[in-house]
Amino acid sequence: MPATPPAITIYTDGSALGNPGPGGYGVVLLSGPYRKELARGFRLTTNNRMELMAACVALEALKYEGSQVTIYSDSKYVVDAVTKGWLFGWVKKGFAGKKNPDLWRRFLQSYNRHSVRFVWVKGHAETVENNRCDQLAVAAANDRAHWAEDTGYNPDEA
Repeated sequence: MPATPPAITIYTDGSALGNPGPGGYGVVLLSGPYRKELARGFRLTTNNRMELMAACVALEALKYEGSQVTIYSDSKYVVDAVTKGWLFGWVKKGFAGKKNPDLWRRFLQSYNRHSVRFVWVKGHAETVENNRCDQLAVAAANDRAHWAEDTGYNPDEA
């Protein structure tokens, strides 16, 4: 591991066609000269699950613990849950009555390994990398041949 973990910039987006419906996420990771794009589609899910899944997958892709990470997302659901501290209250209450506890727990496993800062960006605006994430997410949601099952999706929570 390097003496100082690298600074990493991440853009994320999620999409669901129908909400619930087919969905996908898109991620762009940037660090120095390096760039990595990630995307995956799911047969049945929701937009919020895909927004959160994108953040989970992005943080899980990081190689070094203790990285300085900035995540840009157009999801108020994800950004506000973290920056306004709601998530940590949900944890204390065992996620009682909250949607997507499986993904929030997954998110926290990686989130707690890094120094993460969230920045909300307006969706479908002029943020080039956020627009790229949207393209990746929509393409993955439409790629029927490669859909996975969102095993944590609970239609009763939708």
